[in-house]
Amino acid sequence: MSDGGSGSDDVGPARSSEFVQSLERGLAVIRAFDGDRRSLTLSDVARETGLSRASARRFLHTLVELGYVATDGREFTLRPALLELGYAYLSSLTLPDLATPHLEKLSEQVSESSSVAVLDGADIVYVARVATRRIMSATIRVGTRFPAYATSMGRAILAHAEPADLEGYLARAAPADRLAPVTARTVTDPRELRDALARVREQGWALVDQELEDGLRSVAAPLHDGTGRVVAAVNVSAPVRRGEIPEILRHLLPPLLKAAAAIEADLARMR
Repeated sequence: MSDGGSGSDDVGPARSSEFVQSLERGLAVIRAFDGDRRSLTLSDVARETGLSRASARRFLHTLVELGYVATDGREFTLRPALLELGYAYLSSLTLPDLATPHLEKLSEQVSESSSVAVLDGADIVYVARVATRRIMSATIRVGTRFPAYATSMGRAILAHAEPADLEGYLARAAPADRLAPVTARTVTDPRELRDALARVREQGWALVDQELEDGLRSVAAPLHDGTGRVVAAVNVSAPVRRGEIPEILRHLLPPLLKAAAAIEADLARMR
């Protein structure tokens, strides 16, 4: 794939027919900058990447227009916006490490299992968990998936979704305008789910009463990253024999919200 520049502009060995060479060259321009080379001229970039000056100029000015590179007319520098490209990936890698110590403290305090999950398509996926005992018929471990609409963590995340994203989720999860029941208590009417999500958004936490498994209640809180975006949720699950809902909330909700705030503080420091 030619970009119209003069010279061979070879950055690497021959690739498959699916390989996009222009993207490789653009990334090579970004990688030309490092801690020792914070500012580079056009000639510097061409020399470091092996690109022609014409090609290097086009890539640099494209990055300038996209907001990833700044220039004073002679030298070029990377801008902080470039961090956005790797932020989501870095967050996904470190979230379990950040959350686990807080989950351990939370579980010890309330004597119940606690978890963190993210939304993936129509499901939540567990990314961190501290189990004090087995309270579900299904074994829950990192990587376990459940339908988001039937879980407290799913609702804590969905409640903060953009309206268009939520409608898209419901279109996928309820193609026949009905959500599949997991138990006899599962909310299956999308309109009822929307009302439930509105309450979650207003109160700041979600409670699911035996909608995922009979005999199990769960309360969850959203987790915001350093930009204020909800990226995950944290929960505590308890058997119904522990008490009625007001009693469970009285004992579990304050420690849960405190743990959520502590995890969010760590996420904010990642910015």
